[in-house]
Amino acid sequence: SPAGPPPTIATSYAFFALIAYLWALHLRLTRTCDDAACTCENFCYGALNMTYETITYSQDGAVAVLTLNRPDKLNAFTVQMHRELRDAFDKIDTAGTRALVITGAGRGFCAGQDLDDIDFSKEVDLHHSLTHDFNPLVKRIKTSPFPVICAVNGVAAGAGANLALACDIIVAGRSASFIQVFAKIGLIPDAGGTWSLTHKVGPARAAGLSMLAEPISAKKAKKWGLIWDVVKDNKLHDHTMRMARFLATQPTMAFACMKTAIAAAVTNDFSSQLALEAELQAQAGASDDFKEGVGAFLQKRRPEFKGQ
Repeated sequence: SPAGPPPTIATSYAFFALIAYLWALHLRLTRTCDDAACTCENFCYGALNMTYETITYSQDGAVAVLTLNRPDKLNAFTVQMHRELRDAFDKIDTAGTRALVITGAGRGFCAGQDLDDIDFSKEVDLHHSLTHDFNPLVKRIKTSPFPVICAVNGVAAGAGANLALACDIIVAGRSASFIQVFAKIGLIPDAGGTWSLTHKVGPARAAGLSMLAEPISAKKAKKWGLIWDVVKDNKLHDHTMRMARFLATQPTMAFACMKTAIAAAVTNDFSSQLALEAELQAQAGASDDFKEGVGAFLQKRRPEFKGQ
C-alpha cells in the first residue's frame, strides 16, 4: 500500500514535545531532591500523588518520610495539618513501610500548636483538640509496627517537642533545642509530654522542664537520655536516612514486639514483664525472619529479612 504523507514540522514538534513531557514526568516521580532551596530540607523523594499543603509525604523504598511543611510558621500545628497527617499515615500503613522518618522543613522542627489557628472569640475546647487530633497522632506513632525516627532540626516546642519524644529514636542537629512552653500560657504539657518526660528523665527533671519552661539544648537532651543522638546540622539528613534505610532491612516484626515490650515495661512489675517477654518471643520465634536469621547465621551469609 502507498506510504502515508510525510510528517509535517508541526506533527514532529508535537511528538518530541510529548516525549519531553513524559521524560520530565519520569524525572519528577523518581528524583531525589538535591535543591538546597527546597522547603523539604532535602527529605523528599519520588512523591506519589500527594496534594498536601502543610506536610509532604514520600516513599524512599520501604522508608516513608513525613515532613511538617509550614516553614514560615515553624511548622506549627493546625487543624488542616492534623487532617493531612491522618491521611498520610493511612497511606504509609499500606505502602509496605518498614521505617518512618519524621522531620520539619526550614529552620525549625515544630513550634507546637499554631495559636492563630484557634478562634479565641468563643470558648476554646482544648479537650476536643487533644482527644481528636494530638492524642491519636502520638498514639499512632507509639503503636506503629515499624520504627519511627525523628530528625529534629532547630526548635521543637510544646506539642512539637512531645511529638518528637513519642518517636522511637530521636536524632537532633547540634543547633536543635527542646522546650515545654505550656506554662508560659497557663497550660500543662500535653500530647504525651508529662508521660514522656517523666519516664525518660524522671519526675524531678520533668517538673523543672515543665514549670520553668526553659529550653534544653540537644547536647543536654542527649546527656539526660531524652534523645538518642546529636549530629552536625548539615549531617542530620544523611545520618537519619542511613539509619532508616538500615532499620528497614532488619526484622521489623521483632521491632514491633520490642516497642510493645518497652511500652509495657513502664507499668509492669518484673514478673509481668517476664511473662510478656515470653509471649512476644514466641511470636518472634514463629516468624519467617527468625528462620531467615538462624539460617543466615548457620550458612555464614547476610540475612534478608522481610518483616514477616
